[in-house]
Amino acid sequence: MTDQRYIAFLRGINVGGHNVKMERLRALFAETGFSDVATFIASGNVIFTAPDADERELKARIEAYLEEALGYPTPTLIRTVDEVTAVAAYQPFPDEDPDADGNGLYVAFFAEAPPSGVQAQVLALQTPTDLFHFHGRELYWFMRTKFSESVYFSNSALEKTLATPMTMRNITTVRKLADKYASS
Repeated sequence: MTDQRYIAFLRGINVGGHNVKMERLRALFAETGFSDVATFIASGNVIFTAPDADERELKARIEAYLEEALGYPTPTLIRTVDEVTAVAAYQPFPDEDPDADGNGLYVAFFAEAPPSGVQAQVLALQTPTDLFHFHGRELYWFMRTKFSESVYFSNSALEKTLATPMTMRNITTVRKLADKYASS
């Protein structure tokens, strides 16, 4: 069995009172049997190497161990480094500039692509300032405003509509992860 480099996107780390030092998070992943464990910023991005395995098994293993160790559920979404690189390179809104002042582009990661009916419901939530685009197991959310000024700032309308675990990252974080770990 060959080894694979993965990135785990953990939901709810260092928000809502669930504070975990990155040193401890790295140790927990090492205790789970993973190697070359690293973290990237303090928002629950863990890079690790594991034997190439079924992603669902890895996800279940990580979530069970973290819940036991931390005392609360920690939804985990996993991608290979190559998948994260593809997510970072994808251009869901080619006519928009996510780096322009006041704009933002976020990526929501899911374990599985939401069903087409759910995707249609999310796309119906679009406004002139909030644009949505599904691609694979990700939802890209472009805002022509600051995140805190979006009508969906709390994500509650999105989460209610999606009704599935997800975690969101700014495209800048995704790009930095891809740049840093693509060649490793």
